[in-house]
Amino acid sequence: MQNFTPISAFIGGIFIGISSVILMWFNGRIAGISGIFHGLFKYNLNDYWWRVLFIIGLLVGVQIYYFIPGIQFTPRTNYPIFLLIIAGFLVGVGTKYGGGCTSGHGICGIARFSLRSIVATIIFIASGMITVFILKHILGVSSL
Repeated sequence: MQNFTPISAFIGGIFIGISSVILMWFNGRIAGISGIFHGLFKYNLNDYWWRVLFIIGLLVGVQIYYFIPGIQFTPRTNYPIFLLIIAGFLVGVGTKYGGGCTSGHGICGIARFSLRSIVATIIFIASGMITVFILKHILGVSSL
């Protein structure tokens, strides 16, 4: 494994867990990023600004991580644009039909022992594994 980084993954997991608990504690909401993002387009003043701040926090967190000295991080590039468009579309469709995203089901749902979330997360992971296998080994896309 080229990118096995257990320490940063552990620290990131702690931050994700803490932010999920804080969101549930103060807002009574599950930290499902697709639902949070989708709610921005239903402009409701009482439900808008916490969503904006949560997404800004995600973006700022990435920037902080990127600029911490000593952390080697190289963004991946040269993905075929058509694959990115198809992938984005399929993620959106999967999120809609799955009733949530990997953060909502995989982090918050499993933590609540939701059977629906456990099944959804297993399907997400299996779908990702099958997709990578097809792209790399059947279609020969080597930029993965």
